[in-house]
Amino acid sequence: MSAVRKVEVAGDNSYSIEIAPGLLDDGACLAKPLRGRHALIVSDRNVAPLYLERVHASLTAAKPQLSVASFVIPSGEHEKTLARFGECLHALAELGATRDATVIALGGGVVGDLAGFAAACWMRGIDCVQLPTTLLAMVDSSVGGKTAVDLPAGKNLVGAFHPPRAVIADTAALRTLPERELRAGLAEVVKYGAIFDASFLVWLEQQADALLARDDEALAEAIARSCGYKAEVVARDPFERGDRAMLNFGHTFGHAIETEQGYAGTTGDGLNHGEAVAVGMVLAARLSTALGRAGSADADRLQRLLERLGLPTAIPAGLDPQALLARMRLDKKADADGLRFILWDAAGAARIVSGVADEAVLGVLAQS
Repeated sequence: MSAVRKVEVAGDNSYSIEIAPGLLDDGACLAKPLRGRHALIVSDRNVAPLYLERVHASLTAAKPQLSVASFVIPSGEHEKTLARFGECLHALAELGATRDATVIALGGGVVGDLAGFAAACWMRGIDCVQLPTTLLAMVDSSVGGKTAVDLPAGKNLVGAFHPPRAVIADTAALRTLPERELRAGLAEVVKYGAIFDASFLVWLEQQADALLARDDEALAEAIARSCGYKAEVVARDPFERGDRAMLNFGHTFGHAIETEQGYAGTTGDGLNHGEAVAVGMVLAARLSTALGRAGSADADRLQRLLERLGLPTAIPAGLDPQALLARMRLDKKADADGLRFILWDAAGAARIVSGVADEAVLGVLAQS
């Protein structure tokens, strides 16, 4: 097995992120964070056939006294609902899960968000271990403890902050990831360079072909660096009351696109989360230019990198700017001062900007 890379997330609820190929078959690694005798593995119909039995076997071999059950949902963002959340709680009840039980999230961001929220609510909070199987989940949703489900009115409107007990990222799982999902995850990787470190964007430009070819070393490095950036900001701001909001670069636009399309990205009829964030980052960069905060050269360079990684950079045809603006007003990133965006002064230098005028936003949307 390759060397395990570790990223530590500091704070009141500290935990480790472990990154290497083969970890889903490492029973000792999987069992180490479990404190009790009950575990519920939550997965979806795409991931479960590939990895559920392997994880179950690895866990029980390492910890024979463990009582393990599973809860499998259909795949897709549209399944991240209050109804599925309720079903997950019923699965915990049927397992007889006690307060030292663990929910194990085996899958992408939808599974991680749903399972984490169930763990946050069962008996007022039990452990959750994240086993992300997509690149996007490895570098973003599995780290930081933001859990939620969606409502028809908007994405992630019902949720809780609930840090995981551990994150275990088996990079070998990326070998079975569809090409579109790999590219979507790379959008979130690019985000870290855009908001924190322009030199990381340079590295990504240099490694773009290797990343798309699923080179193990390049992917592991990208994941470790991305998690490192996120770990630093999460430790400073665990409840998103300050700097952590910068992680939402591109997300105000992106979430509006996803919601307006009815979370249709998994059916092929709309953008998935990473694709919507790619478009959103370009729009945020263009808005920064329109407001006189940044020049256009960095926005052009960001757009070229995203396009090289096979990601969309323009709003899908048929979406009305006024409808997208209305979605943004309901977004969690809006506040009493009006629309709030993460904008930049230059690549690697993002900041939180409140009270952005509707006219400026509509202008950028109309030109995309």
